[in-house]
Parts: sequence; C-alpha cells; structure tokens
Amino acid sequence: MKSLCVFCGSSHGASEAYGQAAAATGRVIAERGYRLVYGGAKVGLMGTVADATLAAGGEVIGVLPEALQEKEIGHQGLSELHLVGSMHERKALMADLSDGFIALPGGVGTLEEIFEVWTWGQLGYHQKPCGFLNIEGYYDHLIAFLDHQTREGFTKKVMRDMAMFAGTPEGLVEQFNSYTPPTSPKWINREET
Repeated sequence: MKSLCVFCGSSHGASEAYGQAAAATGRVIAERGYRLVYGGAKVGLMGTVADATLAAGGEVIGVLPEALQEKEIGHQGLSELHLVGSMHERKALMADLSDGFIALPGGVGTLEEIFEVWTWGQLGYHQKPCGFLNIEGYYDHLIAFLDHQTREGFTKKVMRDMAMFAGTPEGLVEQFNSYTPPTSPKWINREET
C-alpha cells in the first residue's frame, strides 16, 4: 500500500475523541510512509486529518468538487489539490489514487463514500481493503446492523467480513496489511433469479 483514502466528517462531531482520532490517523499515515488521499477540505475532521498528516511530514492529496470549494473550504496547504466537476468525479479519482479506504466518524456522505468503495470491492472492481475507525463505539450500531443483514440472508458473511473495524488507526492499518480479498462471488441464491 502506498496511499490511504480517509472519508470523514466536514464537522468535528460532539466528542473531542473524534478529532483526536483524526489527528492520530493522520500521524499514523505519515509515520508509516503512506500518502493521504481525502476530500480536500480544511474544515471538520477532514481538515484535522490533513493537517496532522502534513505536520508529521506526510504527503496529502485532496480531491474537491468545484461546487464545494466555498462550502467545504478547500485546504490550500496540501501537496496537491484536485478540483473536479462533480461528486462522481471526486469519488472515482479518490478511489483511483488509493490502495485502501478508512471511514472515520462522519455523516451520511461519509457512509455513502465508504459503502460505495466497499460495494465495488464486493463486485470485484478492486481488491483494496475498507475499514471503519470505531471511536468510542461510534459504529457499534452499524456493526450490529451489518451482522443482522448477514443473518437475514442479504449479505454473505465473507462479504460482510470485508468491512474491517478497529478502535485505533494502528489496528486498522495492521488489518489492512494482512487483508486478502474474497474469491467467492457476491451473490446469494443467484440461481433463483
């Protein structure tokens, strides 16, 4: 792995622990010699992870739609900032530039981004790891739902297990380093269709 993509909130969230985790993630990315790819903003957890990576001597590539330049406030101190025409272009470029994907705490946009790349992995479009940094139990309810979804027959366990969870960035990166993509097809009961 050379580059890790981080999806996270453009807000700081209710707990100081989220910002501390974003900063720790940025430091770990830089200290391990990875490049950070993220949404290009200087606000919220997005700005925190970028600033921490830069402060630790790391390279940071931001990808920001032109329409969000004012709302998300593009970070001007990055190694590279790519301005693109749409959210679709943003996500495609971030995926192309990255070797793994981390979701820190965030809102609907964060979930949409990590779920999309996780789905691409399930479909075999890439072989890259996807994981969630579960700070102070932020993703506990999601874990429970994903397990429920699997029990109810909508997701194969091997596909559910593609989504990794850890309480520290170090723990998540270790899981990424030992990740082996599944070889079984995504579909359940395909013969019924």
